[in-house]
Amino acid sequence: MVGVITASEPSWTAPFTGLSPRQFGKLVTATRREGSDPVRKGRPWSLTLEDRILLVAAYWRTDLTLRQLAPLFGVSKSAADRMIGHLGPSLALRPRRRFRKDAVLIADGTLVLLPRDYTVAEQSKNYRYSTNHQVVIDADTRLVVAVGRTAVIADGGYPGTGLVIPHRRERGRTELPAWKEEHNISHRKVRARVFARMKAWKILRDCRLKGGGVHTAMLGIARLHNLALTG
Repeated sequence: MVGVITASEPSWTAPFTGLSPRQFGKLVTATRREGSDPVRKGRPWSLTLEDRILLVAAYWRTDLTLRQLAPLFGVSKSAADRMIGHLGPSLALRPRRRFRKDAVLIADGTLVLLPRDYTVAEQSKNYRYSTNHQVVIDADTRLVVAVGRTAVIADGGYPGTGLVIPHRRERGRTELPAWKEEHNISHRKVRARVFARMKAWKILRDCRLKGGGVHTAMLGIARLHNLALTG
């Protein structure tokens, strides 16, 4: 079976990964260097590492079912499932450990609709089952530096954490000072832009994965987001 989509045709790279061909090449090189393409015992993969990475990215970008996606790459549904399960974790963002002394980090949570797995999802305010993921962003570069599974959101209820939190009106005051309002606006803009870029990946709008799959997708998308920004 011959596939329609292949990484050997550069025009497919940007729509599914958000990366230029050069950036995609860097991702492939890094993934191979990290040991994600070892020689397998038994039957080898039917797709090259480049095509497998593109398949995983296409799955996250489109949220197509495996039955829909697999023929586009010329593989069976079960083969596509194995490729995603094997390679998805290898594309995950590694949390950054060191920062500049003057680095400003913004943390906030984003809901991912997860209606098919009630074991990890909770009913949110809109009565739909979702999971909340904490995302930590470098305020200057807009790079994602960490993604957590927990519902810890840096809002006004978490003072003293060292994270940037929105300013709130003091008791007895009707409005914030201008400089505090400017900080809040800047905070919202950074969060909104990063989350908008990440939520362009349809799997984060209605995720069909179960268990830790949604967290793996969040980490992989965060890595691709960072690579698209840094080149």
